[in-house]
Amino acid sequence: MAKRVEGSAGTPATVALVRAGIPFTPHAYAHEASSTSFGLEAAEKLDVAAGRVFKTLLTDVDGRLVVGVVPVTGQLDLKALATAVGAKRAVMADPSLAERKTGYVVGGISPIGQKSRLTTVVDESALTFDTVFVSGGRRGFDIELTPADLARAASAVFAAIARP
Repeated sequence: MAKRVEGSAGTPATVALVRAGIPFTPHAYAHEASSTSFGLEAAEKLDVAAGRVFKTLLTDVDGRLVVGVVPVTGQLDLKALATAVGAKRAVMADPSLAERKTGYVVGGISPIGQKSRLTTVVDESALTFDTVFVSGGRRGFDIELTPADLARAASAVFAAIARP
């Protein structure tokens, strides 16, 4: 896997990966402004099985922000996420708060290189793939890396937090 960042693709996520010496492959594509399903758009444009493309979702878990990373083909199981971090209840975080705390815009939130270090849980289905795709930090830009490297870069743990 390449550890190459093209000038136009430099984001906090790619900077963090390069700084940590974690290999990744950048994948840019033409984002359609009318698209609202950013992850499915990435899978289609990059010609990748949608199950390998993961979305980054911010939640409020008992009053603290927690990141859930799940396949774009499914949904985040809020109860399972809360359980995974030893909490009782989780709800989706306000999008404007998510943008402020991560430094990214909705649809381009990467689990890597966020402004604030947040507890992160990646759905264990990622472990069934050699590599997975996550947002690279802006709409129209994904990064491909191994699940182990994703966990290392995001200081994440794996748990069953997705549902179909």
